[in-house]
Amino acid sequence: MLKAIQIIGSSSGFVSNRLKSNCSHGGLSFSSVSTKQSSSSSIPTASLMLPLAVPARQRGCFRPFNMSAARAESNSVGASSSSSSSPSVVTTQPSGSTGKIKFCQWCGGPTKHEIPDGEERTRAVCTLCGEIAYQNPKMVVGCLIEHDNKVLLCKRNIQPSYGLWTLPAGYMEIGESAIEGAIRETSEEAGAEVEILSPFAQLDIPLIGQTYIIFLAKMKTPHFSPGSESIECRLFPLDDIPFDSLAFSSMLVTLELYIEDMKAGEHRFHYGTINKRPGTSPSDIRAFTLDYHMQS
Repeated sequence: MLKAIQIIGSSSGFVSNRLKSNCSHGGLSFSSVSTKQSSSSSIPTASLMLPLAVPARQRGCFRPFNMSAARAESNSVGASSSSSSSPSVVTTQPSGSTGKIKFCQWCGGPTKHEIPDGEERTRAVCTLCGEIAYQNPKMVVGCLIEHDNKVLLCKRNIQPSYGLWTLPAGYMEIGESAIEGAIRETSEEAGAEVEILSPFAQLDIPLIGQTYIIFLAKMKTPHFSPGSESIECRLFPLDDIPFDSLAFSSMLVTLELYIEDMKAGEHRFHYGTINKRPGTSPSDIRAFTLDYHMQS
């Protein structure tokens, strides 16, 4: 998927946008500020990984733009700005701290923290057997479930963010695909049997070392019930989504993008990087910018 995004991104026309805070529910909205057209033509195979709901004539063009979370004051979508800018490049430090690795997972020996030969990052290196410990991002998979113009949310029964609302989602397990993990998590948290419709969003959060993959899905039967990790499950009309009581920034971004798609009358695939502001509380789900945002 990432390779396909990179191919499309390098060979399509791009429209850059910036956030304009004007949604009544306090979310994200966008206004066009600059355009850049590449000399290459679109890639015919791009439609293989895009949402099925997007008409073929609209596929194969990813549009990058930046946004940040903000409180909103009106319902209207902002008009185009006359100023011109390009997406900013944000550099973040990797979230994994090798300093937390004190002992070797293979032999139990103490580790030292240094940059191994041929590498560029500090790693935890065993002082006895020489093995290097690598830390990699966690994959979180879940479903955005559509039913009668409503979306299914779960109120969390566990920390972090106990008592707040989220899409059914969780860590992908070894031995399962992203789709299998999303279906499993939905069953565990919401007691719902779902059919995957299309990929909807991939959201990277470098500061905490997580990547979210969210799929659009529908319930095979209109039955759901909270699992052990959920206090309650409920279908929310789009106007009633509890944006002030969401659990995570990733959920805020996903639901805002979904609402924007519904207003536009089409489902698109979204990729973006959620850059959390260092030093802010994890409970402050609006303390971020969304960078490198591309949509099909």
